Amino acid sequence: MTLESLLINTNFILLQGNLAIEISDLVYDSRKVYKNTAFVCLVGYNTDGHQYINNAISKGASALVVSEDINVENKDVTVIKVDDTRKALAIMSAEFFGNPGKELKTIALTGTKGKTTTVAMIKSILEYEGIKTGTIGTLGIIIGDELIKTNNTTPESYEIEKAMRQMVDSGCKAMVIEASSLGLKWHRVDGITFDIGVFTNFSDDHIGESEHKDLEEYLFCKSLLFQKCKTGIFNCDDNAFKKIIEKSTCEIVTFGYSENADLKASNDRLISKPGFIGVHFSTTGIAEMDVDVAIPGRFSVYNALSAIAVCIKLGVSKKSILEGLYNVKVKGRVEAVKVPGNYTLLIDYAHNAMSMENVLTTLRQYNPNRLVTMFGAGGNRPKVRRYEMGEVSGNLSDLSVITEDNSRFEDVMDIIEDIKTGINKTGGEYVVIPNRKDAIKYCMENAQDGDIVVLAGKGHEDYQEIRGVKYHLDEREVIDDIIKEMENK
Repeated sequence: MTLESLLINTNFILLQGNLAIEISDLVYDSRKVYKNTAFVCLVGYNTDGHQYINNAISKGASALVVSEDINVENKDVTVIKVDDTRKALAIMSAEFFGNPGKELKTIALTGTKGKTTTVAMIKSILEYEGIKTGTIGTLGIIIGDELIKTNNTTPESYEIEKAMRQMVDSGCKAMVIEASSLGLKWHRVDGITFDIGVFTNFSDDHIGESEHKDLEEYLFCKSLLFQKCKTGIFNCDDNAFKKIIEKSTCEIVTFGYSENADLKASNDRLISKPGFIGVHFSTTGIAEMDVDVAIPGRFSVYNALSAIAVCIKLGVSKKSILEGLYNVKVKGRVEAVKVPGNYTLLIDYAHNAMSMENVLTTLRQYNPNRLVTMFGAGGNRPKVRRYEMGEVSGNLSDLSVITEDNSRFEDVMDIIEDIKTGINKTGGEYVVIPNRKDAIKYCMENAQDGDIVVLAGKGHEDYQEIRGVKYHLDEREVIDDIIKEMENK
């Protein structure tokens, strides 16, 4: 494409050079520059792309996109000045990949909690409707069976546009993305007008020098989504609801328990049976149905409500909504795995005291025969985390099975001793099985009817890091192998 065509929707000043030059790619990492690329100088908290201009030119960049007045001696290089290079990258990337967002139904979610789970719910429902759906978020970019790992919940705009083009090319008709506050702040989703934006909730998080200066900025950045979408779907029970819609330009649809909600929940109750743990509730308003959701905890009602509201707006059938929510799985987030016994086996990413406490407190509400928690702790991390994890499990579990996690460069037994320091403060029952595969086998072979067994710490991860080496370890595969062994005995 010519540089001029890439800049068609961007306000710029031509400092030098020729707009008619052909551009082979857009690059924002100077190490990846090659001949005839345009190097976009992104300015971030830790780095400034303007510092790498000479390196980019030496590697063959034929154009520079800058936000500062610079002097480039090589007059063969075209220099474009814009107000914000991040915004320019987003809009230019959309043009470079042929505006794939216009070929997809696009849904973006923002909020402090629940984004990953709600993305999975929407995807599950849409695919039961026969709508192939790609997702972008904490778990990476997922297109069909392909997983592309990313560094950020909301990747750079170029990666988003590239992923959407891949989605279109692979037959996707919809895309669901987690739009983090930092992703919105840094213009990573500029260049897309979303069909639907979702606000899940708001609480204290992401405050710090490299994130947001205060809660006000954090909320403001989240609110930006609702100037970039046609319809906004909002949790009207949240304290930040009125503030976040103040400058919205979209149609407003609400959900919650409130009498005024467009989609209202009621009659919620926890439900569990071997292999299924979740919540039931009813809805009235824009949709009337009785719903079972395969994700535990009453908070799942809010996530499910937002997913229902999205899919009603997209014209999805009631049948697909009910099937999608009944069968939804979020990889590594209280993920139920089928086992032959009369108990429930869950895989969860909880790997610190706070996340463990949240999960175990939620599962306690289901009144299991026993709550059994298998976990370890990461090596080369503060010891206090291990003490706290041991104490939480000791207080909330009927049995703790202490094992290894990513031990990194520490001895597993040293980490386990630190965990025991915390658990011994509680008097909670525990066993030590250092090898993680053996620990999983112990949990399965000793599970009793009505137990809930949680394998905590790895979640969606498919590796174990030991002495600087990442070894393949997917707990689902381990469980399958153990089931086969047990069947052959």
